[in-house]
Amino acid sequence: MDFNMKKLASDAGIFFTRAVQFTEEKFGQAEKTELDAHFENLLARADSTKNWTEKILRQTEVLLQPNPSARVEEFLYEKLDRKVPSRVTNGELLAQYMADAASELGPTTPYGKTLIKVAEAEKQLGAAERDFIHTASISFLTPLRNFLEGDWKTISKERRLLQNRRLDLDACKARLKKAKAAEAKATCEGDTVPDFQETRPRNYILSASASAAEQELRVAQTEFDRQAEVTRLLLEGISSTHVNHLRCLHEFVKSQTTYYAQCYRHMLDLQKQLGSSQGAIFPGTFVGTTEPASPPLSSTSPTTAAATMPVVPSVASLAPPGEASLCLEEVAPPASGTRKARVLYDYEAADSSELALLADELITVYSLPGMDPDWLIGERGNKKGKVPVTYLELLS
Repeated sequence: MDFNMKKLASDAGIFFTRAVQFTEEKFGQAEKTELDAHFENLLARADSTKNWTEKILRQTEVLLQPNPSARVEEFLYEKLDRKVPSRVTNGELLAQYMADAASELGPTTPYGKTLIKVAEAEKQLGAAERDFIHTASISFLTPLRNFLEGDWKTISKERRLLQNRRLDLDACKARLKKAKAAEAKATCEGDTVPDFQETRPRNYILSASASAAEQELRVAQTEFDRQAEVTRLLLEGISSTHVNHLRCLHEFVKSQTTYYAQCYRHMLDLQKQLGSSQGAIFPGTFVGTTEPASPPLSSTSPTTAAATMPVVPSVASLAPPGEASLCLEEVAPPASGTRKARVLYDYEAADSSELALLADELITVYSLPGMDPDWLIGERGNKKGKVPVTYLELLS
């Protein structure tokens, strides 16, 4: 018990000394040991890394889970070391509603059949979103969170310890300075006082006090230098943290690319299904437009048809349902309305009616009456075929 009380009293004395030193520094009444410029730069970079990591982590969590209530629930489960329950995504919930609607309204009706197809696509989108959230959480969020809850806490602890060592060092410097000043003053007073028996004991005490202060200063300097080196090594490890975060960022981009590619593929398949069935449901109409079928070739304006095409992926038939397919070799380009187009991406022809494309090449394109608005006729030299609008940049 006596040992504990002594330790408590010693700790209280150290705390009080540090508080006094800190307060005097704030009021400019005490000198402060400054760290070198390189060390200060390391501290600034570490603080910046911590702040931006927190912001990126929080915003990524918002991106993956926009619902704040759900984020709070997941946070509580993590703090309680419990498994987060599986949550239905918005796409999967929408798919369930559409499937239920189709079942009640009639799965054999045109509307019911379309609801079923869209529901299946939304279900696939929801599953892709779930996989993306899971992958991004493991490969990106977890490393960022581990840095904030692990490495950064260690750095902060060592920085606080370094701050305490610096306060102890400066306090020892202040005590030594006062002791030397008192000794010098006593020496000067001793030169003017003839009674040596009165001044010698006091000079001896002051000299011993100065020697003790010098010894404390050497110990404090050694501890400060050791702690500064430990903190410096941890701060220099921020470079390794940046490399790790860079690798995690690449993984995040990869998972996001995969997610959006899956979404595009699912929606493209859905568009194909809807495009192939719409002509049978609404004869004389085409995907992306609600206008009636175009008149014969002699009264059609190809320029208008090409200028108003919606950019929606589709591989609907070149000719409307019920009509014979056009023979591309027998189709002559219109007298006016042809345009130049630059190819954006490579395209591999699916059959002999399509024209294979190479990125950045220039081709001549035009539209024919009754064509799917997402396709054009493309010509390159003596070759001719259908080309998708989404792969082209129409030039003036």
